[in-house]
Amino acid sequence: MSFPNQARLHYLGILLLSTGLCVVASWWIFKLMRRPLSKLSPDDAYLSYFDVRLMKEDVDTLKNDWLTDNSIAFWEEYLEREILTQYPKSHIVLLRPSMSFMLMQTPDPATLRDVLPDFTHTSHIFLPINDCHNVEIPEGGSHWSLLLVSLIDGLAFHYDSLFPSNRQEAGLATSKISQLLGRGLRFVDLETSPQQENSSDCGVFVCVQMRHLLLKRLLTTDLKGKVDMSLQGKNVDASSARKEILKIIEGFRREGERRRSRSASPYGQTKSKTRSKTPPRIE
Repeated sequence: MSFPNQARLHYLGILLLSTGLCVVASWWIFKLMRRPLSKLSPDDAYLSYFDVRLMKEDVDTLKNDWLTDNSIAFWEEYLEREILTQYPKSHIVLLRPSMSFMLMQTPDPATLRDVLPDFTHTSHIFLPINDCHNVEIPEGGSHWSLLLVSLIDGLAFHYDSLFPSNRQEAGLATSKISQLLGRGLRFVDLETSPQQENSSDCGVFVCVQMRHLLLKRLLTTDLKGKVDMSLQGKNVDASSARKEILKIIEGFRREGERRRSRSASPYGQTKSKTRSKTPPRIE
């Protein structure tokens, strides 16, 4: 079949247009396939990691905001599962933020013995310290710091990235632990602790310092000798730490999705509803 030049150009134009539309359509289909079935709201569950359930809000704060109790609890759970399990002879307790707060607000710490860990053989206790004083305000307070209690030495080291903001709260936590254990503890407020440069990185400093003290001071040194617990000169890159924690969470989320897809029944029903209500789980 032959066409005049004008008709041939018209036919070619239609062919190119249809090809272009196919490419555009394919691109939009690809984008739609990659888009989540539904956008998560801040109150939606994002990841269940052993005993911690992270919400979307918790994950969002890790990007550039003040860390929630749950974000720090996840980090402690992660350190316990991924690091402390490699040192079975260690006797270190990472007390969750909620437990630290409860301990500080309870008139008689002895009433908490049944809900707190057994400290009989414990060498060190890490406590995230919050400056919230109102038990009725969830996620209250405006500043985090870290208290490390050495039961071996009878010392409580306080690392405050806005020194001396949480001195009173950390001193109170030390007093409560002392009452609970029935032994004296000397409070050491370390004014040489690394300092943050903004108002939102305090929780990240707690996470970074907790891991550093575990790996560089307690787990890899001879505790029978003298261990320098100062963090003077320690550089804390909060931005990189935020990205690292987020990367860890996203990795667990993807792994949880893979496990769920492998275990899903081919006869399962209401898959989209299950996906929206149940977060990926690692246990």
